[in-house]
Amino acid sequence: MTISAILWILKTGAPWRDLPASLGPWPTAYACWVRWTRIGNPVCLELTEGQTHDVTMASKMFVGIHDANVLADKGYDSDAVIEQLKSQDCVPVIPPRSNRKAQRDYDRVLYKERHLVENFFQKIKRNRRVAMRFEKLAVRFLAMVQFAAILVWLA
Repeated sequence: MTISAILWILKTGAPWRDLPASLGPWPTAYACWVRWTRIGNPVCLELTEGQTHDVTMASKMFVGIHDANVLADKGYDSDAVIEQLKSQDCVPVIPPRSNRKAQRDYDRVLYKERHLVENFFQKIKRNRRVAMRFEKLAVRFLAMVQFAAILVWLA
């Protein structure tokens, strides 16, 4: 019953107090949600402020990734990111910025698969609660995003 209540909140974007009685009392569902968000992050998603550039989180996000093709957009094109990935035996599939003095090669065919990442974000934003960011606390919003991500991966 609690999962159904959280799914309803996720899909509709409604306030917790508007949870239908048939799905149980809203304080119970919300308390369960709060407990789950304190357990930890089940997926690797980072939440930053809107004005924060993507590349500032790159070194943290790429830790622990070894021997892989890493696809990212031009926002991640920095010498530090490229060197970090190469030191971890990864192949950076990141197109160089147009104003880069020394242009470098990348796998253009493999880079076309990056659209799958954009499709993923489009799928989680189908949930109104994620798209409109109704949660007041960042930790609760991140938990909603992670919950929506899990649902996409399970589908």
